[in-house]
Amino acid sequence: MLLMLRDVTKAFGSLQVLDRLTLAVGEGEAVGVIGPNGAGKTTALNVMAGRLRPDRGAVVFDGRDITAMPAHARCRAGIALTHQIPHPFEAMTVFENVLVGATYGAGWAERDAYAACFSALELSGLADQANARAGTLTLLERKRLELARALATRPRVLLLDEIAGGLSEPEVQAMVGVVQQVREQGVAIVWIEHIVHALRSAVDRLVAIAFGRSLMDGSPDAVMTHAEVQRVYLGVDAP
Repeated sequence: MLLMLRDVTKAFGSLQVLDRLTLAVGEGEAVGVIGPNGAGKTTALNVMAGRLRPDRGAVVFDGRDITAMPAHARCRAGIALTHQIPHPFEAMTVFENVLVGATYGAGWAERDAYAACFSALELSGLADQANARAGTLTLLERKRLELARALATRPRVLLLDEIAGGLSEPEVQAMVGVVQQVREQGVAIVWIEHIVHALRSAVDRLVAIAFGRSLMDGSPDAVMTHAEVQRVYLGVDAP
């Protein structure tokens, strides 16, 4: 596996958020993560990205234990994270926002940084708005910008935290199309999303978690028809 949480435990005070969770993504693979609110999904992503340190367990990237590696070093190693709520630098242009990712996130020199920015803007569908002020963007465009900033680091693994959240159905489909294009570039993806049909159209596997533990890991159809997943996540009892 390219990136793995191995038996990771994380608590905030007396609140146990992750409980011996194992979650992995292979080279070029796309994995969707589902679960009820409070299941530990975003915490798991933040542990992968290095924003949080686990209490126990390990984070392994490309065969190397990176549990102690800080977030900025993980970004430069090839792990990029997008946030559920985009917070662009509103007074800066779209291009300048993406350039921040390429220079400060990835550490690219000027020539390589510009090339990475142009590629990320093209892939995310924002090339025509490179000179627009980020503060003028719609929610969909802000989500695209959040994605472009991560892509400008040229990641091997892209961690998506509800990138389609808050979008209309046509906008969700547009975002799915972008994620599929990213996959075609060979980037591995771990995607948290409550819009399950979006995940099912873009990922190879689903992982359902609850109370910080894995309930089921398998094909999207197998996971979504699993009795325990339906009970815990959908609130229905399977016949």
